[in-house]
Amino acid sequence: MSSIAAREDFLATSDPALQESADRGEAKLLSYRDLYLLWERQQWSTQDLDFSRDRTDWHERIDPEERFQRMYGLSAFFIGEQKVADELGPIMRACPTEEQRIFLCTQIADEARHVQFFDRFYGEVGVLEGAGDLASRLRETEQHVNESFGQLFEGELKRRVDRLAADPSDTETLVEAVTLYHMIIEGALALTGQHFIIDYNTQQGTLPAFVEGFEKVARDEHRHIAFGVRFLTDMANEDDRYREAIQRTLAETLPIADGVLEPPWAEDEDLELFGVSRDDTHAFAAQCLTRRLKVIGLA
Repeated sequence: MSSIAAREDFLATSDPALQESADRGEAKLLSYRDLYLLWERQQWSTQDLDFSRDRTDWHERIDPEERFQRMYGLSAFFIGEQKVADELGPIMRACPTEEQRIFLCTQIADEARHVQFFDRFYGEVGVLEGAGDLASRLRETEQHVNESFGQLFEGELKRRVDRLAADPSDTETLVEAVTLYHMIIEGALALTGQHFIIDYNTQQGTLPAFVEGFEKVARDEHRHIAFGVRFLTDMANEDDRYREAIQRTLAETLPIADGVLEPPWAEDEDLELFGVSRDDTHAFAAQCLTRRLKVIGLA
């Protein structure tokens, strides 16, 4: 890994020394230009993935009950990628500097690629039999997400983005939107799901093309989160009202985000999903978020 990529990845690294540095709030953040250049170097194509082995695994190696259980994690990503792709435009336009806006243009392209990745996986593996195009797959997939998911994306995120669309100069709302989008949705929820889904499939030896593509999705997300940490650090250091906006958003949305981690059908407190318990899942998400908040300068 290049030195820039290594620095960009400091909050997700398995290196204990770098983890301890992040836990202390000590990290060298990439500039917006560095993040853009990293995007150029880390390009990938969904067309290069061959899902033929994944189709066999899904229908012959993974039993129906496990397929049903896996659907919540997969559906949350498929629908989530589509919704954040739709909402990113007003955030990009509201950013105060050209370098910030240029980077967020790359993120819009990334989110579209992630939607295409999941659409190819669902379609070619046959996750939803009979759903013939992207729109129909998205409609059917929505049945597998829970109420908290809708509240977070259709309620909290969309409400803030709609305010930005009406008034791009509202920088407090911009800070709220980046906090929710980059820190909570991507920095806590997405990284948690990616970590455990990739690890479980790797251990089981299932869905190799999905794992290959999802690792690249996760790499893209790390780059987005690095932007969020940089942006919120800059804003928090500029004015205390932005620091308060971050804290206000966390207080308002974290209880809802916590519910997103719960599958809608889960009633058993001892349930394990992708090989880990509920407590482990929530603890990992909390650790991901806490490390980033320390870097920003918030306890």
